Amino acid sequence: MDKTSSFSSHEGKPIRCKAAICRKAGEALVIEEIHVYPPQAYEVRIKIICTTLCHTDLAFSKYNSGPVVRFPRILGHEAVGVVESIGEHVDGFKQGDVVLPVFHPHCEECRDCKSSKGNWCTRFAEDIVSNTRRYGMASRFKDSMGEDIHHFFFVSTVLLSCGVSTGIGAAWKTADIEEGSTVAVFGLGAVGLAVGEGARLRGAAQIIGIDINPDKFAL
Repeated sequence: MDKTSSFSSHEGKPIRCKAAICRKAGEALVIEEIHVYPPQAYEVRIKIICTTLCHTDLAFSKYNSGPVVRFPRILGHEAVGVVESIGEHVDGFKQGDVVLPVFHPHCEECRDCKSSKGNWCTRFAEDIVSNTRRYGMASRFKDSMGEDIHHFFFVSTVLLSCGVSTGIGAAWKTADIEEGSTVAVFGLGAVGLAVGEGARLRGAAQIIGIDINPDKFAL
């Protein structure tokens, strides 16, 4: 049985999988089996192949007050996966596609979505608490007892739309590095390495990486 045939057998049905859940602020993550419900219109359900936790995940796992505090929740918003099933009105994707979920959704109808100068959707820009953008507080995840499990930042997102875009954007847009420049990058984590790549793409003549961890220089 090929991959898409296997996916088709689950189409329109809840599936079970494992997730790392933070039950309360400051508590350690617990691996639990959860139920993931089918996608609604304009949604896809993705089988996550791998994901990671960044500092933002860890910070939000400790907050116990504020508009974005919702527990229990699944952390990990830098992922890659395979499209498992597709809701109505979704174009451009098919079962089996390998995808990088992005941090911010697009309605594809507002002025900013249609602009070539930006990608911050006006319609969804201020919504920071919904589990799903189009359907408000509805969660697609439940635990074995039927309790809603919330997801951090609405969707598993990806390094390319978070750390990498931040670093490359800093070099390309904010610093506006000129061809032939000498660039110093302090800190060679994901963002710092992306700054270096952005500087290279802009034609920097020399890029100097600075970090207190000598293991980073091999990168």
